[in-house]
Amino acid sequence: MATSRVMGTLTRVSTSAPLVALTFDDGPHSVFTLRVLAVLERYDARATFFMVGEAAQRLPYIVARVAAAGHVVGGHSWDHPSFPLISRKERVRQIRACAQALRPYGQAWFRPPFGHQDLATRFDLWRMGYRVVAWSAHALDSQERDPDAMAARLIDRIRPGSIVLLHDSLFTLLPESNADRSAMLEALERVLAELSGRLRFVTVPELIRAGRPHWDNWLGVPPRDFMSRLTRSVDDGATANPIGTVHSLEISG
Repeated sequence: MATSRVMGTLTRVSTSAPLVALTFDDGPHSVFTLRVLAVLERYDARATFFMVGEAAQRLPYIVARVAAAGHVVGGHSWDHPSFPLISRKERVRQIRACAQALRPYGQAWFRPPFGHQDLATRFDLWRMGYRVVAWSAHALDSQERDPDAMAARLIDRIRPGSIVLLHDSLFTLLPESNADRSAMLEALERVLAELSGRLRFVTVPELIRAGRPHWDNWLGVPPRDFMSRLTRSVDDGATANPIGTVHSLEISG
């Protein structure tokens, strides 16, 4: 039991309280993260954002806005490599650079890019003081383009104690990826409209305090040619001036 708490990966929480944790990966994004914040605000929902350091360094005002709205900021690497495919030295550099970019808002929660993790990855994160978070429900929103299908998938799978994976941005893309987050946002709105009367959406730390966390043996590595299929996403508004009005595979991560 002690070993699972130390080296396990959080996937869900057993609780009788009507609580669910929404999580968003790969941001911040100059447009879509702000749209996510607006949807969450309408339903008085809180979430955990696992951010990529390189994007956060370009958009510090959005990191600050996420934290100011009561959401939790966690790490998701510097530039989103698959951790089992890089050296230990590079993993440590990725984790530290991400933490630096998220200061002073980042907390000691981490989600490895794509959810890829081997024993060496898990050990490095434990040694550096991080708790690793996976998920128990997701919408396949990195590929899906139909908001109805995404909403139905989540409504069918979400239970009290669920940890839900979504993306406010896609930092790296597979050929089948859908970089436009508009369909995900529409699905998110439908899920919150349907479930907010029965469930409350909270941060990962809040969810853990409400029940018994499941620290599972979450391990997985990508196919050998995985990285060769990836391209870098471009946030065209990433250098936009923040001053002004803001209108409020199974591989994922």
